[in-house]
Amino acid sequence: MKKILVANRGEIALRVMKTARQMGIKTVAVFSDADRSAPHVLFADEAVHLGPSPSSESYLVQEAILQAAQKTGSDGIHPGYGFLSENAEFAQKVTDAGLIFIGPKPHAIRVMGSKLAAKETVKAFDIPMVPGIDEAITDVDKAKAIARDIGFPILIKASAGGGGKGMRVVEKEDELEEQMQRAISEAQSAFGDGSVFIEKFVTSPRHIEIQVLADSHGNIVHLYERECSIQRRHQKVVEEAPSAVLTPELRTQMGNAAVDVARSCQYEGAGTVEFLLDDQMNFYFLEMNTRLQVEHPVTECITGIDLVEQQIRVARGEALAFAQEDIRLRGHAMELRVYAEDPLNNFLPSIGTLDTYARPVGRGIRVDGGYRQGMEIPIYYDPMLSKLITYGKNREESLYLMREAITGYVIDGVQTTLGFGAFVMDHPAFVSGKFDTNFVKRYYDSEVVKQELKQEQSAIAEIALSIYKAEQDQLDT
Repeated sequence: MKKILVANRGEIALRVMKTARQMGIKTVAVFSDADRSAPHVLFADEAVHLGPSPSSESYLVQEAILQAAQKTGSDGIHPGYGFLSENAEFAQKVTDAGLIFIGPKPHAIRVMGSKLAAKETVKAFDIPMVPGIDEAITDVDKAKAIARDIGFPILIKASAGGGGKGMRVVEKEDELEEQMQRAISEAQSAFGDGSVFIEKFVTSPRHIEIQVLADSHGNIVHLYERECSIQRRHQKVVEEAPSAVLTPELRTQMGNAAVDVARSCQYEGAGTVEFLLDDQMNFYFLEMNTRLQVEHPVTECITGIDLVEQQIRVARGEALAFAQEDIRLRGHAMELRVYAEDPLNNFLPSIGTLDTYARPVGRGIRVDGGYRQGMEIPIYYDPMLSKLITYGKNREESLYLMREAITGYVIDGVQTTLGFGAFVMDHPAFVSGKFDTNFVKRYYDSEVVKQELKQEQSAIAEIALSIYKAEQDQLDT
């Protein structure tokens, strides 16, 4: 491949382009009206306008992206994450157009895109599953019988779901019918597929995912785990690698299970197998994400392997240049997703202009971003400004560097999750490593934080007033 079109925007588009440039590959950006002067557009060798700002009229228009690739003479298309990255139809169209889709084959995307199909596919490899049913269900009476069998609480999940949509926790039987109808309706609205299934709700789980790489020659490796338990609204906010709780034996077991999941669907490229880990250290297969993850930089830090480079090499038909025994886990990395959201107002998006935007720099600090000072945050897309990553020789150093980096990150004009990140990094549960996916629900109360901020501001005002009075007294004497 001599030229790649990146079918995405923002930080991930820049991230892909930087590696491509290092490999001597030219890049093509695509953009909407809102992104006409965005950094990823200015960085690329060429840029093609797709259409109006809404993603449904630009970044999700498959034919426009294919035409842009053909017009510019691109050899391949990298979808990044989000948008069309897990769209099997798009991957097939790219291939049919004589281009290379830098990702897995359509079959793998299609199978792993359905949680029910994924469970059926991995059955033959004896992968641990959360107790429940492996088929779509709409019959409320049958659902109640299943729920009684596996025991409450249960989780109703959309088969085609993600990001917490089409998901309902049911504590009691008399709540089941209403919650089931809500889950079906939400799943139909969000994904065009109202299929839901039921499984046991793991009450205090950790969210552990394993990065895998596979080539077209039958080689599959894992690159260890990422801890992704700090979430709000079922969306990750803080990730780290490795996990603070996995033993070497459990790490190997989960890694091998992830490789088997990839093997079950003839996977090629970079993918992520997600597991739940309960308080007894039992792990259960959750799903497979058939794309590059937002949090992939922490894995790059601890392994020294550029995942985008590997995606491109695999797409070119190359065999992996390393085996499992060649991959070493070194140091510790953390990532904070810096969103234009207000943590004091239920993490609602904060739209505005970046009046001040100064990124932290220093040893062990990496910022993957797609904005610069003076830019407006558009309402049309995910409000993530950047990913703040730190890397140290151990968890303590990585944590220290993250605290320093958060302090050195200056953003004015919008509310951000930097303050929330500081809260997490200082919390005893996170520092100790003893936390789960209920961290935000259990520990983060925005009203308490608001009150603490008021008290801090009051204390600062009192100190300032006392200093002023002391200075006035000196002048009077």
